[in-house]
Amino acid sequence: MSKALVIAEKPSVAQDIVRALTPVDGKFDKHDDYFESEHYVVSSAVGHLVEIKAPEEFDVKRGKWSFTNLPVIPPHFDLNPIDKSKGRLNALVKLIKRKDVDMLINACDAGREGELIFYYILRHVGSSKPVKRLWLQSMTPDAIRGGFTQLLDNSAVQSLAEAAVSRSE
Repeated sequence: MSKALVIAEKPSVAQDIVRALTPVDGKFDKHDDYFESEHYVVSSAVGHLVEIKAPEEFDVKRGKWSFTNLPVIPPHFDLNPIDKSKGRLNALVKLIKRKDVDMLINACDAGREGELIFYYILRHVGSSKPVKRLWLQSMTPDAIRGGFTQLLDNSAVQSLAEAAVSRSE
């Protein structure tokens, strides 16, 4: 049976989602880094898990990156896992790549940083699985359940993700 992987921004939000979905989806089994029911796998980041490579890691035509050589705009911005959260990133990578996971749900905080956290995880993994957006203005169980009945297509928030990436770069 196929499942949707729900990725929240923080573990406490993942737990709130599980509590809200339990009455409608049934029992969730708790694992080390995620919860799982018949239809959902719910996990979380712990804030940012990947970041843009430091400027000094880019080899620039005019020599190494320095303030005297500015402006230098690299042809692309590579990502590096953040050392202190590599374990959580690896756990999410495994969940995203699971064969029974056929859809991803971005449940990171509603806003630019939430979009950036999710987008960078997805870019790091290189997943092409379809993505939906859980957009919440309230964390009550009713609001969470209502959000799952009105999931947005990822294209509805694409410009917000692009703004976040642009700001980051």
